[in-house]
Amino acid sequence: MGARHGLRVDAVLIQAVIAGALSFAHLHDLAAAAGQDGWKAWAYPVSVDLLLVAAWRRLRSEGPSRLAWCWFLVALFASLGANVATAGFLDLSDPPAPLRLGIAGWPALAFLGGTLLAHSSGKADPEPEPAPTATVADTEDVGPVPVPAPSPVPVPAEDAPTTPALSSPPVPPVPAALVDHARKVADEHRMRTGSPIDTDTLRSRLGVPPHLADAIAARLN
Repeated sequence: MGARHGLRVDAVLIQAVIAGALSFAHLHDLAAAAGQDGWKAWAYPVSVDLLLVAAWRRLRSEGPSRLAWCWFLVALFASLGANVATAGFLDLSDPPAPLRLGIAGWPALAFLGGTLLAHSSGKADPEPEPAPTATVADTEDVGPVPVPAPSPVPVPAEDAPTTPALSSPPVPPVPAALVDHARKVADEHRMRTGSPIDTDTLRSRLGVPPHLADAIAARLN
């Protein structure tokens, strides 16, 4: 089985070499008949085959694209046209003017095609991934948690402050569940706007009194 596989591969390679050599010779003969003598006649088949290989490699590596298909068909038409033209359909001793024009203009056309295939990408630029947003379940599964009003603590008369207007109000206790919910709301606000949430927005989102919102904001910081 391994020997058969090797023979089949060798036969395919031999067939490819023969076909490539014939096509190469036809392109050379056509270029020489159109007035391109010396090394220039040999450069034409090299140019056509390289453009054909470059377009096919672009199709194989990056998938179908209009640019690659366009230049693949141009190179294939040039190769196939040379094979047909040398089969006796044209008098190569006196080639027509359109053939001379096509041979003379081919270098510029091949240079343009090779440049476009080498310096352009068929892959679209990846779109930036959208920032993750909190789902409705994350923001609405926990509503405002009712917080019992703190009971006043009796203060002895001798310990009472002499200037009650300047003293700061006591910090009310904040339940852990409310802090966790507030942290979710703050994270969602930061992801959506790019800036930390302020106390007023936090108070309106949680539905809590101002003094409790200040205490929660202090816990988040």
